[in-house]
Amino acid sequence: MRIAVVGAGGVGGYFGARLAAAGADVAFVARGAHLEAMRANGLKVLSPLGDLHLERVNATDDPSSIGPVDVVFFTVKLYDTAAACERIAPLIGADTVVVTLQNGVESVGLLTGAVGRSHVAGGVAHVFAVIAEPGVVRHTALDLIIVGELDGATTPRLETLHALARQGGFECRLSAQIEMEIWLKFVRLSAFSGMTAVTRSPLGVIREDPDLLAMLQAAVMEGMAVAHAKQIQFPPNALADMFAHMANMPPQSKSSMLEDLERGRRLELPWLSGAVLRLGREVGVETPIHRFIATVLAPHANGSLSP
Repeated sequence: MRIAVVGAGGVGGYFGARLAAAGADVAFVARGAHLEAMRANGLKVLSPLGDLHLERVNATDDPSSIGPVDVVFFTVKLYDTAAACERIAPLIGADTVVVTLQNGVESVGLLTGAVGRSHVAGGVAHVFAVIAEPGVVRHTALDLIIVGELDGATTPRLETLHALARQGGFECRLSAQIEMEIWLKFVRLSAFSGMTAVTRSPLGVIREDPDLLAMLQAAVMEGMAVAHAKQIQFPPNALADMFAHMANMPPQSKSSMLEDLERGRRLELPWLSGAVLRLGREVGVETPIHRFIATVLAPHANGSLSP
């Protein structure tokens, strides 16, 4: 199976490296210093599940040099989605499936418009992984992807990917309700990202402060209300499971948005808390916590030269 990882950052770099180490033919689409480091020294993954070093990787900034593949892992930052959609056509063959493993809830629609619905599957990545330095991905917790066809069908192409993921040593689940899975992550992540970024603090600090914890829980419930208004059907215990999940995460857990804020990088804010606010307005749901988050972090949304 030939795989292209479009966006070889924390998520794409981690899962792509695991698949490559298991023998898959993986090509990475990257840019800048990270790309140059991968070309010169390969790709390293630092992980509590075991470090690895791919001394040689197929890394490029030009998808046309890769050609058609079986699977595209679409893992660019949300602000790069539209531009990346315009560049992936050379990767698409007759049977190619593009799996988005991004945050947010709007990428599937953008990809469908770019490459056609038959080439798109939904996906969710549950992983804490960031670029520690060019050519090095640091993984700290979780290594699960959930994938599913948009119509809920079970297909050989995703079953093959599922089997390959097991060889790569990470968990892959197939879902017949992938839109619901995408929204579940969006609701939890928008609250987690927003609250850790706006407080400049890891999750443990928020959990230990009753007022901050109440804000975090309110942000989750705002996202749930927007989802319900959008006719997304969650399991009956979804809200309790979200709170339990956050209660059991390591206290040092940081969102990728907080990591980006600390490094002066551009933020996914408009597609997380900003999206909760925007979608809430569309369906008549008030989202004051996410409005506060989006407003306070807005000056940092495009990054800073002085992190």
